[in-house]
Amino acid sequence: MQISELSDRSGLTVQTIKFYIREGLLPKGSAVSATRAEYDGRHLERLRLISALREVGDLPVAAIHQIIKAVEDDRTGPHDLVATAQHAIGPHAAAPHDPHWRAAREDVDALVRELGWTVGERAPARDLLAHTFVALRRLGFPITLKDLRPYVSAAREISEHEVGRVTEGTPRARTVHTLIVSTVLYEQVFTALHRLALEDASARRFDRS
Repeated sequence: MQISELSDRSGLTVQTIKFYIREGLLPKGSAVSATRAEYDGRHLERLRLISALREVGDLPVAAIHQIIKAVEDDRTGPHDLVATAQHAIGPHAAAPHDPHWRAAREDVDALVRELGWTVGERAPARDLLAHTFVALRRLGFPITLKDLRPYVSAAREISEHEVGRVTEGTPRARTVHTLIVSTVLYEQVFTALHRLALEDASARRFDRS
């Protein structure tokens, strides 16, 4: 297909497609003349992935570039791909010189050990959880394992479900998309469902109208 058809089928402008090609997110088409190139289903599939990561995952181009690089490297296994996606998502803020933050990070590390989870020491989610612990404590909501237990259970169950979608013999391309979708997009699904469920629970408990 020509770039105009690729634009129509992907819902992206020609200018946007050319931008993704310049940024190295999308391979160039096969040249058929000095001014024309042909594209195929792989380009369309890649554009749909990029669009989902940008529009739903709200990821910057640099983060998407990290993910795409891992996707294209056949040496990157499923577990490394998950780690790459999580590092691309971040956060990437430097650890503050704050004793409260350091104490919270120690609590996070202790929690991960207690749960027996295999998580890299530099996993950005460790810092994200530590920052959240600090904010909660400053608002007068100290963290206890009892408070965390429902979230831990939900996170574990959801993650087991997501990883379980990748079965032995699944083609690498499908495995890659499944793990990226789980890491970036289904996280948005969970956030949205949590907000909907919280509003429903609030209405049932507090709304007397």
